[in-house]
Amino acid sequence: MNPDVIVVGSGLAGLVATHELAKAGKKVLVLDQENRNNLGGQAFWSLGGLFLVDSPEQRRLGIKDSYELALQDWLGSAAFDREREDTWPRRWAQAYVEWAAGGKRQYLHDLGLRVLPLVGWAERGDGRADGHGNSVPRFHLTWGTGPEVVRVFAEPVLGAEQRGLVEFGFRHRVDELVVEDGAVVGVRGAVLEPCDDLERGKASSREVVGEFEHRAAAVVVASGGVGHNHELIRKYWPTERLGKCPETLISGVPAHVDGRMLGISETAGASVVNRDRMWNYTEGIVNWDPIWPDHAIRILAGPSSLWFDATGRRLPAPNYPSFDTNGSLKAILASGYDYSWLVLTQTIIEKEFALSGSEQNPDITSKDVKLALRSRLAKGAPGPVEAFKQHGVDFVVASTLRELVDGMNRIARGPAVDHDVLEKQIVARDRELGNKYGKDLQLAAVEHARRYVGDRITRVAKPHRILDPAHGPLIAVRLNILTRKTLGGLETNLDSQVVRPDGSVLPGLYAAGEVAGFGGGGVHGYNALEGTFLGGCVFSGRAAGLALARSL
Repeated sequence: MNPDVIVVGSGLAGLVATHELAKAGKKVLVLDQENRNNLGGQAFWSLGGLFLVDSPEQRRLGIKDSYELALQDWLGSAAFDREREDTWPRRWAQAYVEWAAGGKRQYLHDLGLRVLPLVGWAERGDGRADGHGNSVPRFHLTWGTGPEVVRVFAEPVLGAEQRGLVEFGFRHRVDELVVEDGAVVGVRGAVLEPCDDLERGKASSREVVGEFEHRAAAVVVASGGVGHNHELIRKYWPTERLGKCPETLISGVPAHVDGRMLGISETAGASVVNRDRMWNYTEGIVNWDPIWPDHAIRILAGPSSLWFDATGRRLPAPNYPSFDTNGSLKAILASGYDYSWLVLTQTIIEKEFALSGSEQNPDITSKDVKLALRSRLAKGAPGPVEAFKQHGVDFVVASTLRELVDGMNRIARGPAVDHDVLEKQIVARDRELGNKYGKDLQLAAVEHARRYVGDRITRVAKPHRILDPAHGPLIAVRLNILTRKTLGGLETNLDSQVVRPDGSVLPGLYAAGEVAGFGGGGVHGYNALEGTFLGGCVFSGRAAGLALARSL
């Protein structure tokens, strides 16, 4: 093939760009350091959440949303404060929210994607109307989770491959962007040894068996973020803003999410901005059945579990599960340790615990209605959650608080939790349930959440005393810091063209997805609203494909 465009990365953003280019009749060469089994990249492993504004699903549930409210939430969360580095991210933020309130749902619907009727309420915020967080539920879960999001783009791209418009070069690792006369004209790199039978997500060999060079009118970098590159994460960790970088980090993404193309693109003349902005979750647990090295899973907890730092002190408001990721991360690290504890009951885990990831939600991923109804409505925790409760190294289950604390201290990486101190705090919270009034802000947040029908039916347990044996056994979960998303990256304009440090366009180079901070070099600013990562890959990949289709 003599390609019109080279796309580096076969993840979601790369697939979307390739799809738009192939629709326009352009020839595309897609290169990826992994094998064909990894088509779709990290998006395949995702829960499949999508940020939509004023959707039919929201309106049917009585949720009143609007572009104005969503933009207020986005800008309050992003907290853009850098005159130079936030110029394009601000523009991307406005454009993305407009799309989320306009054509995004129809674009995906036309490709065959469907969402569940109940809308989730993620990142509920820091308690300020103009601050971080979603004022209303906006998390639309894809029927089929991440694999379905991948499928609706992979199928037309694979069809274009059959027609000769698309060619894949798997196990091709790009090591250099070829620059001539100030423009990017191609790529050079190494061919890695074949591993056709290696399962998706498994760490692959880096043994080099050859080299390559390809040229095209444009190169689109869609290589993903830095989530498994702990060295880079530590290098750019925002210590002054969040606290000391955790000694223990567990990985929420496969080993190939290495961030290499950021440095390679920078060497070619690209501007990389907002490196210190990242999205690492506080609710990480070690996967008892791992696929990739240091494989971690995030708990998606409802708001009822009590959250304590490593010393056994309850985190201050509004650091409740699913409220303020970076705020809670800062509070946890302020204790001097890099982990925390959730304390809850069997009643809470059955109603409020879910696990992020397509493989942890087999009923929704397989689009099996009967299995979904059986697993979500049956007594007991969902199967994958129960498996972690039984086998996970971070879980402690006990009949009494004394036994629970003894178990917590056996797996603690830091100080011993004092039983009496923990008990005093739990009893104080439990006393607040004696009447319909009270001053515990977490209980107020739980009552507020249950006013929303989606939470009341599927997400938030009826308030009860933690120490009531009728709701037992007691459960404690050691929460670790889980690496996940890159919020900064290659600086791009609204056509996904990469710019130089002086703000001028770097001819021939485009970027999409996480490597571009999901657009502009940091469309989320300091905080994400959730459901925005897949959509950011789609939006920026689409922008790159459409711009190149027009110009070539």
